[in-house]
Amino acid sequence: MNYILFDGTVRNALLPFTFTRPVADIRVGILTIREKWEKYLGSTTTTLTEEYLSAKFPMVEMEENVMINASFLPNDVLVEMVNSLEKNQAVFQGDEVIAFYTNDTQEEVNFDTYEILEFNEECIKIEYTWDIFQKNDAALREDFELITEGRTSQSIPKSVNVISPENIFIEEGATLEFVTLNASTGPIYIGKNAEIMEGSVIRGPFALCEDAVVKLATKVYGATTVGPHCRIGGEVNNSVLFGFSNKGHDGFLGNSVLGEWCNIGADSNNSNLKNNYEEVRLWSYETEGFAKTGLQFCGLMMGDHSKCGINTMFNTGTVVGVSANIFGSGFPRNFVPSFSWGGASGFTTYITKKAFEVAKVVMSRRHIDFMEEDAKILEHVFEITKKYRKE
Repeated sequence: MNYILFDGTVRNALLPFTFTRPVADIRVGILTIREKWEKYLGSTTTTLTEEYLSAKFPMVEMEENVMINASFLPNDVLVEMVNSLEKNQAVFQGDEVIAFYTNDTQEEVNFDTYEILEFNEECIKIEYTWDIFQKNDAALREDFELITEGRTSQSIPKSVNVISPENIFIEEGATLEFVTLNASTGPIYIGKNAEIMEGSVIRGPFALCEDAVVKLATKVYGATTVGPHCRIGGEVNNSVLFGFSNKGHDGFLGNSVLGEWCNIGADSNNSNLKNNYEEVRLWSYETEGFAKTGLQFCGLMMGDHSKCGINTMFNTGTVVGVSANIFGSGFPRNFVPSFSWGGASGFTTYITKKAFEVAKVVMSRRHIDFMEEDAKILEHVFEITKKYRKE
């Protein structure tokens, strides 16, 4: 069977992260949503997403296909239902479609003609940006079981101060000495060739993905995910870094999500709790206003390729778009549009030519090319976010 992951109704609620990727490529837990589905299905997947993303994330359609709503994370019951789908069958949860069978001769899908199979079990669904860190605990625990089942961890070095070693899994090539790992509060996963430097103290649930680094004397509270090739330092609490991003120095990052190729300057901090302890409101691209989150703790949402200078201070519930560059004293406003350059004293437009020059240098340091398709995606994001910038 050919499996295609589609964005569903939540795509706009997950901006700015879905400006540059399909919903399927959001990381929550240890794996991206796509990686989770592919592990469960034992099959590769392709993507139905926005047209401007389709060159980088193409869809491959075959004679028989199953379309899967990428906002739903897989589990055993759901995957069994998806694998059992036949012609003119669809899986729904309430009014929302989770998966349906289609073939290449269908010009349109009319669910009135389908047999509807109700999925009444619990599963994790990513509907809002804050779900990425808020549901990271549950997703990380599920991924840990999925990845480690039937496998044997590398030995924990003797110099490591460890609590609940049975909840720790270390992949081949990982290095860690003279650190403290407390897995009594949740599992700790250390990926291939990852490194935890001396003096670091980590409380699970925690995932350090392939080639990622925890720098000297870092303090980490779960549930935190450090994606592939990321660097963290200072103090990190209940945050998710997708991949290739750095928060390498002292300073606090809490209840936050960083996309790819972000950089947090030394001694930068975000607030994750309002002084009056009220519910945090977060910028919504859907309503173009500030939406209730239902959360008392909510920090920074930063889109791909955005960066901040040293000593930057972010207010509670700040949303930063794609390719923004923030610096200077004071608190910048709590919605920074994509391709903004400046800080509390004001912003100008960060033109694409300069942004692309930086992206090329940053990516080349990790031996990755900034491709023409990447430039086209960012150019499109620049155009569709113009209305948020004061030109």
